[in-house]
Amino acid sequence: MNTTKAQNPGASAEAIQHHYDASNDFYRLWLDTTNTYSCALWEENDNLESAQLRKIDFHIIQSRARQARRVLDVGCGWGSTLQRLVERHGVKHAVGLTLSKSQAEWIASFNHPGIEVKLESWSDHSPKEPYDAIISIGAFEHFAKANLSNTKKVEGYCKFFQRCHECLKPGGWMSLQTIAYGNICKEDMSPFIANEIFPESDLPRLADIAKATEGIFEIVALRNDRNDYKRTSQFWLSKLKANRAEAVNLVGEEVVVRYIKYLSLFSIGFHTGTMDLLRITMRRIDKPRREPLQVDELITEC
Repeated sequence: MNTTKAQNPGASAEAIQHHYDASNDFYRLWLDTTNTYSCALWEENDNLESAQLRKIDFHIIQSRARQARRVLDVGCGWGSTLQRLVERHGVKHAVGLTLSKSQAEWIASFNHPGIEVKLESWSDHSPKEPYDAIISIGAFEHFAKANLSNTKKVEGYCKFFQRCHECLKPGGWMSLQTIAYGNICKEDMSPFIANEIFPESDLPRLADIAKATEGIFEIVALRNDRNDYKRTSQFWLSKLKANRAEAVNLVGEEVVVRYIKYLSLFSIGFHTGTMDLLRITMRRIDKPRREPLQVDELITEC
């Protein structure tokens, strides 16, 4: 199939690797056994792993990916969703995209015939045939640089959704999870997160996503589960502190202190509503708008 080449306005491969290539063994110390590094979906008596599997199953169900022939995971992390798709939900071929070399090597080590990982951006991905469903969990935060104007950000997001539209079969569904700005503006966000944790990245606002999907995808369902991310961050933080000595041996004291500060800020940010956690279910509009996106009148201030 033919797809239009899109300029990627998001984080570079080097910026992604700065964070996600710290050490696979380091992340294994404080993530759950599935190595899932995104907000879980909690019920009262869950442990971290059961909550993460519930989150993965939620997105698989929302995207109508069960028993599908081909499913795309944009920003596939260490492959927990890819594994769940083929091993528990009957998907024949699951393709994951990542810019992290460590993650790609980890997934390749599965040697699973139904799982394929590609070290490439969404903007470079050009499949030979369309997918039945698309899932993207915790990657959208990296799809726009912080120095972009709001207009340019929305235009970049629109290109992403246009690419997903091109890669998805008619009538296909997509499930998206992303952190978003809550009750503050970008200028009020801690520079520590942008400079030391997630360089070259910026959060969207819900309005940005709504504008970027207009005429391309129909938003069918929306959840704000920020308290789930508060709880997830607290679990990660507790596990990292419990394994601090081993973590220091792996990545050094400076990195461990940085991550403890970051997870602490996340716990506070989701508790106070500084950040939201959006889970969005979308359906492909098979006859999308023809006119270019007009964002000149988009409100860019808080």
